[in-house]
Amino acid sequence: MAKLRMKKIELIALLTDSKKIIELLQRRGVVEICQNTDEELESTNVTAVTGEFEKFRSTVAQALEILERHAPEKAGLAEMFGGRIEVEKHAFGREAMKLEKIMAAANDIIRSSKLIADAQSEISQLRLRYDTLIPWKSLDVPLNFKGTATTKAFIGTMPFPITAQETEELLPEGASAEVIYSSKEQTDLFIICPKDSADEVEAILRQESFVTLSDTDSCTPLELMSRCEEKVRELEHSSEKAIAAIKAHEADREQLRFAVDYLSMRKDKYDALSSLGFTGSTFVLTGYIPEKYTASLREEIEFRYPAVITYSDPGEDEDVPVLLENSRFSAPVEGITKMYAMPARGDVDPTPVMSFFYYLFFGMMLSDAGYGLVMVIGTIIALRKLKLEEPMRKTLTMFRNCGISTVIWGALFGSWFGDIVQVVGREFFGKEVGSLALWFEPLDDPIKLLLFSFGLGILHLFLGVGVSSAMSWKEGRKLDAILDALPVYLIILGVAPLAASILTQVPDFLKPIGTYMLIAGVIILVLTAGRSSKSVFGKFFGGLYALYNTATGYLSDILSYSRLLALGLATGSIAGVINLIGTMPENKAVKLIVLVVVFIVGHTANLAINLLGAYVHTDRLQFVELFSKFYTGGGREFAPLTVNTKYIKFKEENNNE
Repeated sequence: MAKLRMKKIELIALLTDSKKIIELLQRRGVVEICQNTDEELESTNVTAVTGEFEKFRSTVAQALEILERHAPEKAGLAEMFGGRIEVEKHAFGREAMKLEKIMAAANDIIRSSKLIADAQSEISQLRLRYDTLIPWKSLDVPLNFKGTATTKAFIGTMPFPITAQETEELLPEGASAEVIYSSKEQTDLFIICPKDSADEVEAILRQESFVTLSDTDSCTPLELMSRCEEKVRELEHSSEKAIAAIKAHEADREQLRFAVDYLSMRKDKYDALSSLGFTGSTFVLTGYIPEKYTASLREEIEFRYPAVITYSDPGEDEDVPVLLENSRFSAPVEGITKMYAMPARGDVDPTPVMSFFYYLFFGMMLSDAGYGLVMVIGTIIALRKLKLEEPMRKTLTMFRNCGISTVIWGALFGSWFGDIVQVVGREFFGKEVGSLALWFEPLDDPIKLLLFSFGLGILHLFLGVGVSSAMSWKEGRKLDAILDALPVYLIILGVAPLAASILTQVPDFLKPIGTYMLIAGVIILVLTAGRSSKSVFGKFFGGLYALYNTATGYLSDILSYSRLLALGLATGSIAGVINLIGTMPENKAVKLIVLVVVFIVGHTANLAINLLGAYVHTDRLQFVELFSKFYTGGGREFAPLTVNTKYIKFKEENNNE
């Protein structure tokens, strides 16, 4: 349906033109290059070259990250979503000549960053050292003081609180103790004793778990603390100078970004060269190209270079990539398909199949016209004012279409930011405003909405069954196409009026019609579902098993669509509660202020939560209910050689003429 037809390309050209042709293909972005498998052709090893490019790119990327951290760019909303900067090919060439200068700037930034990191590490150690000295600051002797000619000193810690007097009582006569610092966990002590009793004192202290301070500094704690503070100031100053040196490169930001992309492109280019096959004077390139680009690419390359291009159809056993192309209505939801899986070779593209129901279900789940207007206005402004990349443009277009659907469903159900119109009329103007619903209000008749949801679900499932039947018909299995779909349609259409009559009034003439359709569907299914079996018993029991699977499987599938009711009611109910909270004050002036604040905060939160819920559950209905009927997936997305850049793109990038 919407998968572009792929051709296999073989290009033969002069070896001297290989780099230029690869660069042209990279800018065009329409050829996926395959690895050369012809043993008669030589290959080239570019590992060393690509390794160098990757090393340089990593260096520049690291420098750019450092610059962004220390000198973040002030960018508005337009710049944040504006996409890559367009550059002319000749301007790109001029910037490439400055690469040596850019690399020097990158290395300078990294060196400055290393100085900052080293300084911060040393500052942390000094501050830790300073904190450990605080308890000892009243000690007026050096930390490595061991005594005098006639005395022996002990500086250390007891792992429990103890006074100087208690310490001296433990020690022999002549020893004295001073408590430097004490807490519930420990006591820092300075003990001095005559040299002839030092061994006895040391033995007693060891028994009391005394831990000697192992410090070799010949300065007092206060002197050491002063030195720490001075060194920290020096390091902080050094760090500030390094930060200033980094900020001095702010003017190089764009060139650094250019270098990241330039080096990425060069690496990709040489990776592509490694996939080619070479002879003495020519090279051979093979790959895949969408058929729509074949004529223009052949014309351009053969006009510029002495080259020969041939196209052929891929073989049945080849791993052909998939590229999707859909209408303006369906293209925005291609990302949903890719999120699940790309179509396999025998699959149809499910994007156009699901797009209508995707928008329909999303709007029905969000179902508030006010929220829909916010989505539509916001996305339209972004689409018109911002220079967006194609993936972001498609995403915003999808939400714009979902917003339009939400406005329609909200108007049908009469929900405009919940019941804000009725609330304002009643609370501030004393007038009762009736229902704004163009159809009905779900809170007044939820059964009606539930049955309508089931009806939409049946149509959605029938679409999947129909696509599966069409695929079988196209493959030549016409009997399977009819017998796999017809009984399912008959059974579900037969059960529908009978099941609906449990919840609501159903016209009497529909019940017998439904009964006959149900019986016909069951008979056809039981008699034909086991047709692949060779035995009579196999056919019969295969039919019964298929009947069981159809009954249970489709029942659970249809019940899944009750989420359309649940999420729609949740959005409206929460919106109504928000409006009610805003009108709780009695004073009208206060009520107005509270209502405005609650309205903005509450409805913003409600929109965010239910927007996420609608997105997730709409995806789920496509993936689980629709895709399971016909879609296999497992295809490989088309991955052409292209300008795979983050910051820049060529103005001619999408020009395939």
